[in-house]
Amino acid sequence: MHDAIVSTTGLVVGLVFAAAGQYVVLLTAIIASVAAALSMTASEYLSVRTGENSNVALRCGLSTGLAYLFSSGMLVIPFLFISNTFVALAMTGVIAVSVIFFFNYVKSHLCHEKFWPKFIEMLLICAIVTTVGFIIGECAKLCFGLEI
Repeated sequence: MHDAIVSTTGLVVGLVFAAAGQYVVLLTAIIASVAAALSMTASEYLSVRTGENSNVALRCGLSTGLAYLFSSGMLVIPFLFISNTFVALAMTGVIAVSVIFFFNYVKSHLCHEKFWPKFIEMLLICAIVTTVGFIIGECAKLCFGLEI
């Protein structure tokens, strides 16, 4: 789930700051999310698979892929309804922080871990990747004269 939030947020930020329009951001994020979810499904299946119990591996793979797809899907919803990509991006940020908060809150209670260090760590990781996405988007505009 964290991977979906981090990678999708980074991608969307890069596209928005490269001046991509609403539908370019939406379509690119959907394609990238589905491809990544399928990759995560296959990777989890292969890592869990044992000679005699492929049903467990299949369930693990599918649950990983669906969690990835759900998480990344939540982040692109604003681009379905909001034509101003910067406003949609702000909503995506709110959703990302909310999902990170909720996931880490539940996990900290289930696993008896401290909430705040895990939450802050994940926010920092997401912020770093988002910053890299922003830099790539700006470089694409400046270096390549890219205006999508």
